[in-house]
Amino acid sequence: MDEITSPILIELPPTSNVNDVLAERVGKGADKPMMEVPAGTDEPWRVVTAGEFDAQVVAVAKGLVARGIEPGDKVGIMSRTRYEWAVLDFAAWAAGAVPVPIYETSSAEQVEWIVSDAEVKIVFAESAANAATVEEVRGSVPLLTDVLVIDDGGLDTVAAEGSDVSDEEIARRRSLADLDDIATIIYTSGTTGRPKGAELTHRNFASLAVNAVEAVPEVFGKPGGRTLLFIPMAHVFARFIHVLGVAGGIVTGHWGDTTTLVDALGQFKPTFILAVPRVFEKVYNTAEQTAAAGGKAKIFHWATATGIAWSRALDTPSGPGLGLRLQHAVASALVFSKLRARLGGRAEFAVSGGGPLGERLGHFYRGLGLKVLEGYGLTESTAPTCVNRPSATKIGSVGLQLPGCGVKIAEDKEILLRGHHIFRGYHKNEAATQEAFTEDGWFRTGDLGLLDDDGFLTITGRKKEIIVTAGGKNVAPSTLEDRIRAHALVSQCVVVGDNKPFIGALVTLDAEGLPGWLKMHGKPPLTVDEARKDPDVLAALDQAVQRANKAVSKAESIRKYTVLPGDLTIENGYLTPKQSVKRAVFLKDFDADVERLYADKNKESLHLLA
Repeated sequence: MDEITSPILIELPPTSNVNDVLAERVGKGADKPMMEVPAGTDEPWRVVTAGEFDAQVVAVAKGLVARGIEPGDKVGIMSRTRYEWAVLDFAAWAAGAVPVPIYETSSAEQVEWIVSDAEVKIVFAESAANAATVEEVRGSVPLLTDVLVIDDGGLDTVAAEGSDVSDEEIARRRSLADLDDIATIIYTSGTTGRPKGAELTHRNFASLAVNAVEAVPEVFGKPGGRTLLFIPMAHVFARFIHVLGVAGGIVTGHWGDTTTLVDALGQFKPTFILAVPRVFEKVYNTAEQTAAAGGKAKIFHWATATGIAWSRALDTPSGPGLGLRLQHAVASALVFSKLRARLGGRAEFAVSGGGPLGERLGHFYRGLGLKVLEGYGLTESTAPTCVNRPSATKIGSVGLQLPGCGVKIAEDKEILLRGHHIFRGYHKNEAATQEAFTEDGWFRTGDLGLLDDDGFLTITGRKKEIIVTAGGKNVAPSTLEDRIRAHALVSQCVVVGDNKPFIGALVTLDAEGLPGWLKMHGKPPLTVDEARKDPDVLAALDQAVQRANKAVSKAESIRKYTVLPGDLTIENGYLTPKQSVKRAVFLKDFDADVERLYADKNKESLHLLA
């Protein structure tokens, strides 16, 4: 199969927009819970009803109007994920404006580009530090009139200014946009070159959201459904789920501090979790290290193997045998129940996107009792095109197409997309827009994949990142990188070898995971720099690389790797906010390390695999 389109289930009126999604939620029960806000340590979360949320949205929208925001004007939001983000998003839409997200980690240069390119008139910054970053570039963005600080009561300030704006004016503005008008401009994370502003429409969000609820009601439309958003709402993935939650009747919470995420999950008790693969890797590695620290490493590893075997057996015609079912029940009682409790105790599903999860982790979590529904999409497709369903899952794939979404595999194996979820183009960049689409209107994703006979999509690599060795072998680095990065010691892995005689890799150690690994293996504390030269650490990395090599042919396997002294982070410019490596930037700055990989024979700094 090389092309498939899933028929749309719900057609929205052409004159509708995202405001109508909220209006329908309020109409179904203004007094029913819609969101919850953390009240404090060990205190119950405060319930916000649909009517209360809508009233706050209207109040802030009136303030925006009073501040001179006209229909079509751009409103910047520079903040971590929090309740106020949701209010500002819908308030901008209620005022007829276009919200433009800005990552709170953005540099002054990045802020300047987004604010100037999108012609943002007002920015809501989370903190004084974020506001200071915006102020650094104030002189070069003359259209920017106001910068308000959320932490300092910026929303209340704006709301208080709108008391003279009528309800009728907000109602009028809420009805101005139709499905094909711009709802937001989301700037791509910029793994290559300067970020481009993807213009996403009200159709993209509203139509895809209501159809996703209809297609996956067990997760997105389940009565009593709850989810805690903690990935950045500046990213399209969380932003879409934010709208999806409104459409599906879900109660949504927001949490911006990932260092205390486990505590937040325990308090909020979500029924489904939204995360990127790195979060699932971290949860597994932390659980493994915690078990080892308590002298229960053997039990944990046995339970893990049992859970994976049980999950894999589910995909066979006969299913798990009696013995395996009994072992799984014991593993669940001894190990898995505790892990489920750490995630709040109610989560039945997790939605994973932003990168490949990996077959082993997928089976581990299903064995644990958490069905990970891996999906696929991009900023330009309003996040999901495909997702696995509770009733139709193939671990290792990214699932079936959502209603109204089409997938086509080109001759060179590039994944092409078409449907009501595809953006309308890049902001003020017609050349990039034309380049992004084929002559017959399919969007070029740049990813490589295949469709099986049942319509399930599997991602096999990234077109622009394909490495061609000196011997002419094509290698998809993600296959190796994902497997190596899953190791508890590894933070990042970049596979190299373009025009080189063999494949190599540059690895960084995970400073958070290192202490637990050392303790688990009876070793004294080491700094990252000491650890990168430690024989036991290198032996463990050897094993991780060798396991990854089993997934590819000998010609594609890693022959040498080196451990870099630092790490790749958002702050130093090598990672995007969704934790993807900015490959072009990395290869430019670490060119000397790459070249040394192919020239240096010093085994103290380079590891040569047999």
